[in-house]
Amino acid sequence: MSDSSRTAPNVEQPPASPRNAPAILIVKLGALGDIVHALPALAALRSMWPDARIDWLVDAKHLALVELVEGLDEIVPISVGKMRGPLGLRRTIGHLRARHYDICLDLQGLVKSALLAVASGARRVVGFPRDSLREPAARFLYRETGGRDEGHVIDKNLSLLDAIGVRDARNWTSHLKKAFPLRVVASPVPAVARSLMGAHDGLVLMNPGAAWPNKRWPAERFAELARRLEARRALRSLVLWGPREESLAATIERLSHGAARMAPATEVSDLVALARDATLMVSGDTGPLHLAAAVGAPVVGLYGPTDPTRNGPWHPSDVTLSRYADCQCRFKRRCTSADWCLGGLTVDEVEAAVVRRLGARAERSQQDDG
Repeated sequence: MSDSSRTAPNVEQPPASPRNAPAILIVKLGALGDIVHALPALAALRSMWPDARIDWLVDAKHLALVELVEGLDEIVPISVGKMRGPLGLRRTIGHLRARHYDICLDLQGLVKSALLAVASGARRVVGFPRDSLREPAARFLYRETGGRDEGHVIDKNLSLLDAIGVRDARNWTSHLKKAFPLRVVASPVPAVARSLMGAHDGLVLMNPGAAWPNKRWPAERFAELARRLEARRALRSLVLWGPREESLAATIERLSHGAARMAPATEVSDLVALARDATLMVSGDTGPLHLAAAVGAPVVGLYGPTDPTRNGPWHPSDVTLSRYADCQCRFKRRCTSADWCLGGLTVDEVEAAVVRRLGARAERSQQDDG
């Protein structure tokens, strides 16, 4: 077993696994936040079986994140949209079959992921029961089912491990650093960010974008929050942006009158390094929020059409502001109601949540110093 991740080489013969240590394939294709929420399951597996072979099958567009994960022996990327890998679909499946997996865990719960799990040739193909699947038809492809869809999605993923003999998996991941085994690699972006911010007491990351428009808090409110944090807390804000979000970040910078600045272009490894350096992150329910929470950044999460009890930040000190109970468009990309849930979330509320989270952070720092 190697502590560093590596992608699949052009090799057909796998190294032998130590006796009694199973060879395991995790199927979690995406998306970014979903992969983060699967990491505690990997951590529990590695704690249970230090000498096991553990590989991960992932959509190639999320390869950069999984390459930061410690505790994997091999990463096998596949272009899910075209159902082919760097070696082609047939050769990718052949590559998986050559590993002679004892167990394949499908943490994705789609028909596509279940088909890939079966195609791996694993002796045991384990997935969630019908009521816990995004696509219930996937159930008919599993040889075994287990787990329960209760509470946080992290707990759901951990519960599937009961089916393969990993009992009380939550106990294996009781500490943040143990639960989310992510490496922080050198990045120039935090230094660039500090230069942009100048001499201030801290750095707040703002992540206004989201794949679902229904998850986005208005740009003008992010800008107002940035102005208040600078005036009242001497905190400057750095606005993150991804593909097709540059104009959104530029709007917040302009409306903030300099209290917020656009971040440089970032890759996943840059986001991890930035989050480790940050005083706080404010974001909707998106991958960058979950990534920041996983590396210990204090978080204020803004939730509308999704449930924070299911996929909110995991740290007990993090703060979520939720409109889920009153949302008329739950789990929809776009709001179809005149009463848009996140539209009712005020700057006063978010500022109060930021102050509360910063207070918890300061109290924790004092306890650690003591």
